[in-house]
Amino acid sequence: MLHDKTSTSVRGLSIVNDQIIWVSGNSGTIGKSENGGLSWEWFKPSGYEKLDFRSIKAFDGIHAIVVNAGSPAYVLNTFDGGKTWKQTYKNLDSAIFYDGISFWDKKNGLAFGDPINNKLQLLKTVDGGEHWVNISENLKEKTIEGEAGFAASGTGIKTLPDGKVWIASGGKASNIYYSADFGLNWKIFKCPIWQGEETTGAFSIDFLDAKNGVVVGGNYKADQDNRNNILLTKDGGKSWQQPISPVLGFRSCVIYVNKDTLIATGTSGTDLSSDGGKNWKSISKKSFNVVQKSKSARRILLAGDGGAIYELVLN
Repeated sequence: MLHDKTSTSVRGLSIVNDQIIWVSGNSGTIGKSENGGLSWEWFKPSGYEKLDFRSIKAFDGIHAIVVNAGSPAYVLNTFDGGKTWKQTYKNLDSAIFYDGISFWDKKNGLAFGDPINNKLQLLKTVDGGEHWVNISENLKEKTIEGEAGFAASGTGIKTLPDGKVWIASGGKASNIYYSADFGLNWKIFKCPIWQGEETTGAFSIDFLDAKNGVVVGGNYKADQDNRNNILLTKDGGKSWQQPISPVLGFRSCVIYVNKDTLIATGTSGTDLSSDGGKNWKSISKKSFNVVQKSKSARRILLAGDGGAIYELVLN
């Protein structure tokens, strides 16, 4: 265990490298470690103490971006390691609710949010988060009533180089929204994961490459029920198949550690696959919200309620 000293529910996790880690959560709380989690510095941006920062993207120990879930919606940037925070976007619409953020590179990034007027909300930056533009009109397909995103871990969106991005939705319907050109044009694919209720659907998505991906979710109100809550794709999200043996319950976050090793976590535990996602085994029953890794994959962290931040060491 690296940390458990705050009451914060941690949902945002960004691991820059093996040493620099940023986290974010409710009550306006943001944390940073520059020594691999041995010690932490905590921030509460003035004027934003009541926000639930469920999404965070850090580029180094100096520059990080946080987005809150809920209305009003804000994007805050720091360029001095967390000492000061600059508001770079604000949306006062009562229906606005951002679910996740992902960056292609240090300049180009995309945030997505719940539908307004049956259209997923898309917010894009091309200057590292200094300015944001609403590009929701690029998405021609309309959502159905009751379809939305989930901000359980801020990982319902995944970007890969050269402009590829996938967004997973849930609720009354679960779909995968895909763009190959930085969010200009979009395709929509059905996602046959557990869906149909407000508490069900796809909560997290990850891709190893342009073809191979994984999505997890289920029903967060029945977190030990593991019916149809993980799917795999080999064609970039067009079609999805169930694994041979699934995860043990609702999962709010999933990552590829490498082509063979995957980790999924949620409030009822954590599972590991060592064969590319085909078979899963439970490795912990402890509750977490999010799992991430450093680029080297030498550092894998899980975070959850009560300020809990744990390191997972793979043998």
